[in-house]
Amino acid sequence: MAIDGTPGAGLTKEQLAEEVTHLATPDVLSTPFGDFEFFDGVPKTDSVRSIFDALDLLRGIDAFLTAMPGASLVAMRNGLRTAGVDAPDKIGYTDPRANSGGIFLTPNTETTYGTTFLDLKAWGPTVIEAPPQSLCVVDDFWFRYVADMGIAGPDKGAGGKYLFLPPGYDGERPEGYYTYDSPTYANWVVLRTLGGVPAMKETRIYPLSEADSPRENTFLNIAPVLQNTVHANDFTFFEEIAQLVSEEPPTALDPERAGTLASIGLVHGTPFEPDAHRRAILDDAARIGAAISRALVYKPRDPDAFFWEGSSWKNAFVGGSYEFLRGGALNLDARTQFHYFATVITPAMAHAQVGSGSAYAYTAEDADGHALDGSATYSLRIPADPPAKNFWAIDLYDTQTRSLLQSTPYPALASLSGTVQSEDDGSYVLWFSPTAPEGKEANWIPTIPGKSWFPMLRLYGPLEPWFDKTWQLPELVKEA
Repeated sequence: MAIDGTPGAGLTKEQLAEEVTHLATPDVLSTPFGDFEFFDGVPKTDSVRSIFDALDLLRGIDAFLTAMPGASLVAMRNGLRTAGVDAPDKIGYTDPRANSGGIFLTPNTETTYGTTFLDLKAWGPTVIEAPPQSLCVVDDFWFRYVADMGIAGPDKGAGGKYLFLPPGYDGERPEGYYTYDSPTYANWVVLRTLGGVPAMKETRIYPLSEADSPRENTFLNIAPVLQNTVHANDFTFFEEIAQLVSEEPPTALDPERAGTLASIGLVHGTPFEPDAHRRAILDDAARIGAAISRALVYKPRDPDAFFWEGSSWKNAFVGGSYEFLRGGALNLDARTQFHYFATVITPAMAHAQVGSGSAYAYTAEDADGHALDGSATYSLRIPADPPAKNFWAIDLYDTQTRSLLQSTPYPALASLSGTVQSEDDGSYVLWFSPTAPEGKEANWIPTIPGKSWFPMLRLYGPLEPWFDKTWQLPELVKEA
């Protein structure tokens, strides 16, 4: 049986004409990309190229922001290769700890790092024997979380054997391993051991095919080696992404992000060879993308990026999600903010628990909202009873490279050192300037005249006052 509806009154001619004004394009459209000309909605020939140039620029900016996690790990692998870490069984480590010589995104100076890259395409299924009392992470080549090993992993710090399988693997899955499927062939391995270098050297990485007689591993101290592990901010960025796209299967990306890359010529199985015109556009896109990223890192507009109301101290993991999800949606700005200045994706970093893991806060401005100037003198009061079960530390970083400030090999202060002096009320006053204020040498980190910098506070084993925000950091005060 049909249901007959009663037609509405519709629009008057005048109302319909008004509607058309909302969907029509004028003959001359002024935009940030210049004036686009049309004949009754049809773009004129001279404007078509300008319109497509604008589209390429927008897609290039989008590609920079969305592909940044992958570029970060391509740059990391390239940098490690220059230091001799060019195979999965070669493990670089920092002895005694990371210093300011090389360029790495916001490393700490308090713990010993170890690192390498798996190559599941060349090696096939690969075993990592994680040492006891370690904090180890594996991320895929698009910088997505794959596994925790050690204290935060299923072995709970006892040590264990982990098996990583390449994309599309349908072979044997032997017992006796914690087994993970990776969507990419390359995987970044980050090792941290509470027992320092000797414990680090208990790590073993080998193909599953050698399980009965594992090969020896080579350990390389990369702390004294100058290297760059940070992605580019110009056209070179897209060449870094081209490496990733060419090596990894198309299934490693969702269709939309793959489509964004394809729109600017980054397609698996196809050489990336933009002409000079498109190359110039993509160079602009990378530089604009970097400018946007720096705004998100140093001056974010999301209120959730700040720890306390009215404070400039910011959170590296906005929303506390290692997947950068908020309300079921991907928080794009949070992802960019994190990846532009930090590394390592793991739930253990994003979801710090009372008394375990670590918590982070950083700022790039003083109490007046001005960028920190290496020529000036600043003070920072750490209130009494810093909420850290283990210890706290402050590290300084270069705002350009987001790496340790090269004012000294170890631009940091830590309560664990035993040399930082407290005030009578239990607080600590720290100083930052080119030369030490008289009598404050124990609580001073040097800065570089004419160069900006930013501090990051780390709490190892954060306690309840950090989570309930009853303990709060004040702003840095410019003294001179």
